Amino acid sequence: MKFEGIKISDLVPGENINGIFLLRSAELKLSSNKKNYLDIVFTDSTGNVPAKWWDANEADYTSLIQNKLYYVNARVDLWKDSLQLTLNKIKLADDEDQKQIADYVPAAPLSPESMLEEIYLFASKIKNAEIRSVVMSILDKKEEKLMYYPAAKSLHHSIRSGLLYHIVRMLRCGEVLCKVYEGVNTDLVFAGVILHDLAKIGELSSNELGIAEYSKQGQFLGHIIMGVEELDRAGKLVGASEETMLLLKHMIVSHHYEADYGSPKKPLFLEAELLHYIDMIDARVYDFQNATKEIEPGQFSEPVWSLDRRCVYKVDLHE
Repeated sequence: MKFEGIKISDLVPGENINGIFLLRSAELKLSSNKKNYLDIVFTDSTGNVPAKWWDANEADYTSLIQNKLYYVNARVDLWKDSLQLTLNKIKLADDEDQKQIADYVPAAPLSPESMLEEIYLFASKIKNAEIRSVVMSILDKKEEKLMYYPAAKSLHHSIRSGLLYHIVRMLRCGEVLCKVYEGVNTDLVFAGVILHDLAKIGELSSNELGIAEYSKQGQFLGHIIMGVEELDRAGKLVGASEETMLLLKHMIVSHHYEADYGSPKKPLFLEAELLHYIDMIDARVYDFQNATKEIEPGQFSEPVWSLDRRCVYKVDLHE
């Protein structure tokens, strides 16, 4: 029978709780009074929470398995205005519960199947045969991993199927902008949105839970350079023209806008400029909503690193 425990989003300071959480990380440390303890991070579908296992030893540390579910009995404490668990007992979850592990990781709110179908629908709207062929070629190679890959290790859309979710919302946003502003080339906008981050499949190494680390190639090159390389291969495969490939490569190269963020060139045509801002809009919306989802209206969040450490506000207005 599936173990039922409290969700991280429902934790209240001062309570003793039983929960089933995914063990994301554990580190053996030495306290100020020279005693070993474990610094642990747990996660479930609603978020993360740090935990302390005091007086733990090296055998306790080596017994823990990352990215496995654990039954956790703990006290909920408040440390520097943030929730923290103090462990009483911890036990590896039974095999039957381990089978449900995908239910215990943060994931996109839409099914990966529906999101992938929507991306292919947008790709089919690309009228230019060369551009459409390049997009379809790369999508086909990435499709299997795209179903579960996050868009980042720890920043925006760092959730299971987060890369799909990021692309879908950007496509929807881009389609609306193309209706507002006359003369925008929708083929380039749709292609740029679909392609701009696909090399994160490679820059990151992710398991099927959407938990990722940077790959060796990702650390050396990054997804912009890797994306241009993939694009070049796809262009040669489908026989796309030099002009088409130059435009698509420039969109990849310039979508971070600043050299400090990995872009050696700023956008030099309208659709490349739009791609950058559509990307920024979706990232910022995600960061604001993620920072305020667990707080009450009228309250400020904790400092958000990706938003220049701003404490953002959850608006409290009623109709």
